[in-house]
Amino acid sequence: MGITERLARACSRHPRRVYLAWAGVLVLSFAAIALLLRGLTTDATVTGHPESTRAAQLIARSFPPDPRELVTDIVVVRSSRYTAAAPQFRSFVRDLAREGLATGKIMGGRASGFVVSRDRHAVAIPIGVGSDSDIKPIVSIVRRADANPDFRVTISGNHTIGNDFNTLSEHDLRAGELRYGLPAALIILMLVFGAVVAGLVPLLMAIVSIVVAMGLVSVLSQGFDLSIFIVNMLVGMGLALGIDYSLFVISRYREERGHAVAELDAVAAAGATASRAVLFSGSAFVVALFGMLIVPTTIMRSLAAGAILVGIVSVATALTLLPAVLGSLGDGVNRLRIPFVGRASVERSNPEGRIWRAIVERVLRRPALSLAAAVALLLATASPILGLHIGASGVQTLPDRLESKQGYLALQQYFPQLDPSPARIVLTGAPAGVVEKLRAQLAADPRFGPGLVRRSGDVAELTVPVRGDAVGKQAVAGVRDLRHRILPRALDGTGADALVGGKTAENIDYFDAVTNPASLVFAFVLGLSLVLLTIAFRSLVVALTAIVLNLLSVGAAYGLLVLVCLHGVGTGILGFQRVDAIDAWVPLFLFSVLFGLSMDYQVFLLSRIKERYDLVGDTAEAVASGVASTARIITGAALIIVAVFAGFAAGDLVMFQQMGLGIGGALLIDATIIRSVVLPSMMKLLGRRNWYLPSWLEWLPHVEVERAPSAAQLEAG
Repeated sequence: MGITERLARACSRHPRRVYLAWAGVLVLSFAAIALLLRGLTTDATVTGHPESTRAAQLIARSFPPDPRELVTDIVVVRSSRYTAAAPQFRSFVRDLAREGLATGKIMGGRASGFVVSRDRHAVAIPIGVGSDSDIKPIVSIVRRADANPDFRVTISGNHTIGNDFNTLSEHDLRAGELRYGLPAALIILMLVFGAVVAGLVPLLMAIVSIVVAMGLVSVLSQGFDLSIFIVNMLVGMGLALGIDYSLFVISRYREERGHAVAELDAVAAAGATASRAVLFSGSAFVVALFGMLIVPTTIMRSLAAGAILVGIVSVATALTLLPAVLGSLGDGVNRLRIPFVGRASVERSNPEGRIWRAIVERVLRRPALSLAAAVALLLATASPILGLHIGASGVQTLPDRLESKQGYLALQQYFPQLDPSPARIVLTGAPAGVVEKLRAQLAADPRFGPGLVRRSGDVAELTVPVRGDAVGKQAVAGVRDLRHRILPRALDGTGADALVGGKTAENIDYFDAVTNPASLVFAFVLGLSLVLLTIAFRSLVVALTAIVLNLLSVGAAYGLLVLVCLHGVGTGILGFQRVDAIDAWVPLFLFSVLFGLSMDYQVFLLSRIKERYDLVGDTAEAVASGVASTARIITGAALIIVAVFAGFAAGDLVMFQQMGLGIGGALLIDATIIRSVVLPSMMKLLGRRNWYLPSWLEWLPHVEVERAPSAAQLEAG
């Protein structure tokens, strides 16, 4: 008797003890969320000592910061009726400044003074605040002032942008993932199970998993800087995994009950089979996500941590709390049947997918032609990947209704020379003449602007505005050119050293930190998948086949991302916006997550095919039967994840639109083209070779991940 079966038996026989234990865990989790959760950030900082970090440290040592000179954000006041010299304009600006200072949040910027636009109808007010939360009262003042019909008042800058990203993240979480993804998942569950109670139980498991994982994140936030987006990731992945794992276990329980197995024995049987599959696939998912911890950035490690924690808790709930619930409910899990679909679903616990069987049988008649056509389609879908360009979601990608976007547009129109996020060039040992020549050169460069120089001993800092969005394509290209061409040429032969810091430089270091370890992450995930699948099925061919199929679906997802997000195909229908770059973390994250998620379906489907093959010895029949017998569950599980991540895609955050499209598209491809065409045709062509294991691997243990029904049960069903 395996550990999952023993757990299921114990928990189903003593449900009250399990409920008390989980109630205690939930109380502690709520307390941790309320008392400990803190310091979530929108910054994508790079660990270690990249060039931007070294520049910031040298500047801090050489030029101790003066809070009075701090500029983080810029307020723009403009009027089509009055000029800046008009008494009404001056009085309005004075009152606005007085109200802002009264908040006590403005630390600096006043020493920089006001800047008047060329047409004399706009004024820029540089300010300095300490954090994203400190900008909130200033933004409120700006909103109220903007209601004056004679003036337009906007604000933008580092903390305004950060605050808007936080606000948008919370909005998308409520509007997309909770209002859309969760109800859609519930509807799919009820259609799959045909009963309201059976549909609600997986949702309850997912909610418990999310709360407990959030409690763990709260504890983790005490020692580490975590991205605000860990919350979105944790909720979305918690819904997907928590529901899917419960779906597999409940389906197996109902299947056993359909074969007249006693209730508690049916729970134990589900624990011995479906729970074991959950433990295997959940462990594979968690370990695959550990590969992302190789990437030295806060956002990647935060997203990985959120997915890992909720994955672990989802497995724990499926192995302990769910058997207790099934032990308490018994056949009550089938209560409140849904009209039309409820009777067939409940009476035939896992009805065979006749449509899927018909499709697969047609494919198996011409496997070579079917395989060639499907692979050609997938490769054509993946081909736009050659135009993949990574970057970051900056202020330009925010909705026009947000203050930071409005302020950014006003700055670009009236004060293109001002930049709250300039490039900060710190030079050591550079002669004054060389620094001045460099300043003049950059002032004449349309990508930059007039800079300011300050000295401390042999260290000079040249602060240069960067035109456009600080993380946009133009700014990134300009600062890269500054680092690799302009500065080396300007300092050639002088013996001086130069470092470039600032927001754009930080993002360049972030892009490099995400892309450079990509080969290690790919090798880690692919190697892990190969080892786990080979152990699970004692077949090197099956393991390699599964990896190739996953690569096809991931490649097609990348192609869709480029086609939609970069080329704008279908953006009007999908409600997306066309951008210049895919967020740097998205491709690598998609690769790891999709390999982890697809493990659920591959294990569930291939194990059924293998068990049927062992019974009948015919590859075509085994494949057709395996696809048909798992069709309802796999289709439901895939649609649930697609629905959850469609909630991401329906939001306004571009990075999560891209992630939602990538995961949803890949899983739809995996659950349709891959499952019904590519996999069956490949297995038919390979025949007995599917189950080939080299003699030097015969020592591998035999792991029965998910036992199919016996021959008698199959004949009875």
